[in-house]
Amino acid sequence: MKLKLKLNLRSARLIIIVSLLVIVSGWSGFWLGTHQFQIDFSQKTSVKIDRKIPPDKQDVDFALFWDVWDRLEKDYLEKEDINPAQMVFGAIQGMVASLGDPYTVFLKPPENKEVKDDLNGSFEGVGIQLGYKDDQLAVIAPLKGTPADKAGVKAGDLILKINEESVSGLSADEAAQKIRGPKGSTVKLTLIHSGEKESYEVGIIRETIIVSSVEVDFLSSNGQTVAHLKLLKFGDRTAEEWGKAVNQIIDHQPQVAGVVLDLRNNPGGYLTGSVFIASEFLSSGIIVQQEQASGFKETYSVDRQGKLLTQPLVVLINEGSASASEIVAGSLRDHQRAEIVGAKSFGKGTIQEAEDLAGGAGLHITTARWLLPSGESINEVGLKPDVEVKDDSQTEIDEQLEKAIEVL
Repeated sequence: MKLKLKLNLRSARLIIIVSLLVIVSGWSGFWLGTHQFQIDFSQKTSVKIDRKIPPDKQDVDFALFWDVWDRLEKDYLEKEDINPAQMVFGAIQGMVASLGDPYTVFLKPPENKEVKDDLNGSFEGVGIQLGYKDDQLAVIAPLKGTPADKAGVKAGDLILKINEESVSGLSADEAAQKIRGPKGSTVKLTLIHSGEKESYEVGIIRETIIVSSVEVDFLSSNGQTVAHLKLLKFGDRTAEEWGKAVNQIIDHQPQVAGVVLDLRNNPGGYLTGSVFIASEFLSSGIIVQQEQASGFKETYSVDRQGKLLTQPLVVLINEGSASASEIVAGSLRDHQRAEIVGAKSFGKGTIQEAEDLAGGAGLHITTARWLLPSGESINEVGLKPDVEVKDDSQTEIDEQLEKAIEVL
């Protein structure tokens, strides 16, 4: 059976540019997927400087901090470039970055706003998602049909330079700020494909990117109809879009012989979204466990009556499947509900609490790790598929999807 390429690393579908994180609900929750933004925060912002030390911080010596502050104000050449608000934000970002956790980040007010706006699925950029592989800035996935996808950027590409500047030392947030920008402008990237030695350069014109969460199409195989259900992220509109897609599958009964749940290049999203999706296929049981630093574990179980409880099911994953998508795939396998086909997943197993701060700023703090129903942690390890299939970028066949249908 020959299948025209529906979805592989070249036509990956994902959101923007970001580091991987998880949100339970609201902005005092957990985000296990991505946050994404690009900001020009050059405007002057008034800020009131209060040098009084809080009573519970009296044993902390801030003298060096204020000494440097005063020296900059007194001696810096381009005094018109001194922006107290930016200095405060920079100091806070440095404090947070000192933890060495790329997923614990401070967001300036415009950045925090864009994080929220992006969950609605519309932004201006090139359409790639950023993360880390072996401490190197990497493309987790391009979004299908976006400028990055059309330019040949692939999941797994390492990013070496942005506009001729090295990305060494940049966080995913900082890289995101450099890559995103107004529609019609151009960004030049220097990348290297995974497993290759030679780098390549590409100039990409930014566009307005509209991101949908769910897609479904029906494939014919050996006289049978298979529902190819693609979940692109776990965002604000996912539940509504998912419900419509599931109803399409129900409307095609009894012709549908099975479902391929395609989580390839899905970076994650709301933790509650992973519970919602997994509950479509499970009648009961634990879906994910959340483990705090203290060792305390909170469990999230099936929370609704699913409509696809008996449909034969196979789950597709790849290197771009992360966080919430790994929860769904892993929980379905732990409950022996589905086999997993494809390539080993990204391996993002921590949870960040997203908090709104004064003035519209935001703070994402890693507060817990998540575990599969079996108690397994996949952080920095990933999920190994039951049937491993390499995607061949040189063919027009989606080998992974083809194998998933065969396994059904």
